[in-house]
Amino acid sequence: MTGAFSGPGRANQGLPKLPTPPSGWPIGSYATYQEAHRAVEHLATSEFPVEEVTIVGVDLMLVERVIGRLSWPKVLGTGALSGAWFGLFVGLLLGLFNQQQASFAPILVGLVAGVLFGLVFAAVGFATTRGRGGREIASATQLVAGRYDVLAQPRNAERGRDLLAKLAMRPSGGLG
Repeated sequence: MTGAFSGPGRANQGLPKLPTPPSGWPIGSYATYQEAHRAVEHLATSEFPVEEVTIVGVDLMLVERVIGRLSWPKVLGTGALSGAWFGLFVGLLLGLFNQQQASFAPILVGLVAGVLFGLVFAAVGFATTRGRGGREIASATQLVAGRYDVLAQPRNAERGRDLLAKLAMRPSGGLG
């Protein structure tokens, strides 16, 4: 049986069933994931066995970027909008099974009900957390690494280092 991550090169190796540390020797280290990914793409175009390569994020950090302050109008507007989308979806489904000819009533009922439920749930959620150490800010959270190491199996590590060194010496700035 083959899957999205299996293939002839992964037949013996496969994806680990349990969390396991990566194996291999470091052949390159990059400040961003994009740079590490480009390095692996370079290895692939150089006929390197990339099925033996792993990109490892090192020095992980959880970064929360504050987008803005939450207010009642923002919370209610967002709740109404998300409720409207869900209500529209439900209304469309109801409309598909409607026995009457070309009636927009199920869609309208789903839309209105979705907006009302979205408003209520958003208001209750915001009111219960507000002022008691709760969330009064909007933010986006990401898991990022301080650096990204590219590892290769020992039998090909030296060749991989040589290929990535040539990539870094290109006059166009290496990976750009």
